[in-house]
Amino acid sequence: MTNVLDPAVLAVRPQPLGAFPLPLGFLLIPASPDTEDARVALLSGRLPDWPASLRAHELALAGDRDGALAALHGDDPITRYNRFVMDPDGSDAAELRSGLGEFACLVDVVLFALGRSDTVPELGDATGELAATVLSVQASGALQDGDAEAAVACLDRAVEQAAGVSEPLRGVLLGAAASLCDGSEAVSRFEGALRALDDAEDLRLARAELHLALAGLLHEQAVDRPDLLNRAVPHYHSALQLVWREEAPLLWASAHANLAAAYLTMPMTEASGQLRLGVAAQSLRSALKVYTPEDYPEEWASVQLNLANSLVYTPSSHQGDNLVEAVNLYEAVLAARDRDTDPLGRARVLANQGNALAHLADFDQAKAKLYEARFLFEELGDHDSMRTVRGVLDEISRQQALDRTESDGA
Repeated sequence: MTNVLDPAVLAVRPQPLGAFPLPLGFLLIPASPDTEDARVALLSGRLPDWPASLRAHELALAGDRDGALAALHGDDPITRYNRFVMDPDGSDAAELRSGLGEFACLVDVVLFALGRSDTVPELGDATGELAATVLSVQASGALQDGDAEAAVACLDRAVEQAAGVSEPLRGVLLGAAASLCDGSEAVSRFEGALRALDDAEDLRLARAELHLALAGLLHEQAVDRPDLLNRAVPHYHSALQLVWREEAPLLWASAHANLAAAYLTMPMTEASGQLRLGVAAQSLRSALKVYTPEDYPEEWASVQLNLANSLVYTPSSHQGDNLVEAVNLYEAVLAARDRDTDPLGRARVLANQGNALAHLADFDQAKAKLYEARFLFEELGDHDSMRTVRGVLDEISRQQALDRTESDGA
């Protein structure tokens, strides 16, 4: 290992680049006995007990840019570079490069990543985590040019450079490559990324994002292979175990909404099926704490509709109350499903709402909803749905006739 007491050493290699979110992911740890434990911890994906000399790094991670800049004292090359990361417009890039030695390539990385330059950084003779960082930015450049294949190739080379240097960085890069791939290749890459990040206990958000992405991929493939839902569900749960609503609301809500969708798709078998429906309803209610009609109208409508459907079909000792709630949920969704812009979506909601009203024996309201749904399905040429609605209407007619017979007999 490099001698941290050598005054010629600016920063000990390897540096914990790329794994933690920016700007911390671009900051260098200066060589010093009191920073060495922090460097090793960050390199393994763990947050350190921050020494006073790394107060700027701690503030940068917390999102306090001004505080981080104020904490960066000194005129040595590493401190000037770290100030440049926080304030790229306040430094002379050419002068900065001249004093950074092997770390000079990072100046061009920062300029490109922050949109201050259109020139993709060159790899040069960079190795290890420096090469991986340059290659990851080259991948971004390839994506900007619409060349996903070249981007994956760059990321694969970056993964090779990170191997044996930083497992968290390797995991992040594997995950980035996985997101650009399809099918079984993407699945294996995501699984490899999660294994690489297994011990990175303070990279919870990165791990949660990977679990959610892998779950979504398996969920999508389950259209043709329903057994894959059983592999997707644990990843949704893992994502929810890693993050809180306050720190990653959209990720948290998405995991809840998609977990519920998976449970609602699974076949009902014995008591476990009923339990899943109950868990699905709880997850959908959780997602609605984030997905509001004002901020996320499409997501809100989808989750609201799934919640209403789950209430209709979940066995309960309060089934009547559940049906009333479902009818009200459907009504709220109808306000967002316009007949002109989304006639099919509106027809499906009307059909579901009419069915729920029929279960409540509110037959007049049920028929009004179902007649409109049948008209829309007919207009759209959806004959299967039209026949289903007609079947519910026929059942209502039979029940009303039976009620009249019983009433006349009484």
